[in-house]
Amino acid sequence: MHNQKNLSSIVTLWKKEKKQFVKKSTFSAYVLLIENHLSPVFGDKHVITEAEVQKFVLAKLTLGLSHKTVKDILIVLKMVLKYGAKHKWIEYIPFEIRFPTERVKHTVDVLTRSHQKVLMQYIQQHFTFRNLGVYICLCSGIRIGEICALTWEDIDTENGVINVRRTIQRIYNIEDDSRKTEVVLDTPKTKNSIREIPINKELLRMLKPMKKIVNPSFFVLTNDAKPTEPRTYRNYYKELIKTIGLPELKFHGLRHSFATRCIESKCDYKTVSVLLGHSNISTTLNLYVHPNLEQKKKVIDLMFNGLK
Repeated sequence: MHNQKNLSSIVTLWKKEKKQFVKKSTFSAYVLLIENHLSPVFGDKHVITEAEVQKFVLAKLTLGLSHKTVKDILIVLKMVLKYGAKHKWIEYIPFEIRFPTERVKHTVDVLTRSHQKVLMQYIQQHFTFRNLGVYICLCSGIRIGEICALTWEDIDTENGVINVRRTIQRIYNIEDDSRKTEVVLDTPKTKNSIREIPINKELLRMLKPMKKIVNPSFFVLTNDAKPTEPRTYRNYYKELIKTIGLPELKFHGLRHSFATRCIESKCDYKTVSVLLGHSNISTTLNLYVHPNLEQKKKVIDLMFNGLK
């Protein structure tokens, strides 16, 4: 192998090429994973063995990183190594990494039906544009970045649909060793995230009178030409939940609550997946479709009734 390079040198060249082909937010996520995890361990190395990667994975899991995060780091490592191997700067032998069995069962935090009713009633009685955003999320399952990017022209009260077309997020912009953050308004992360969501009758009654008087180019949460960013809105939501006296629930729990209510209403899984903008139905199934004890009992009874 000629002109051998260490991982850090390959990363520098890889970044220049990769930047041209991926979204700014995606590139930022890659660079953060490299800077925070890969470079400190593998940056000086000219050869990376499977045993070293396995040791790295176990160490990261011990530090409390999730399986998903560690797998994301490995995806970036493989991209860089394949790029280096293509240019004959480093040898890349595909490695098979084993993950310990996850003992802890992950649960999805959602509002109970009664708490959801309390929250929705409070917003109806204490209207502000920011409160309206929480109500829209409960009725549509849209993400925090999507509600922050929503403008009045995205709300079609004539046809009764919300058009999700953009998202806002704060990303790290790492240029020439200077690290700063910036707010980016962009298309959602996948093509499935660009979607139409029907508006329920109650929400439509709230939106129709406003739609006649607002500036269509203004953002819904601010009713202004300038949007609010997810971090600011997340803090507002936390205070709102505290004010109402509801149990603490992450903002993403509003999306989980919407999906859970859909499943409880016997909505088919494909439709739920499309409404949420998931890239594939397996994401929806893994997150939300867990038979409860009553369903399990019913199946057992039916099975043994058939044997009588």
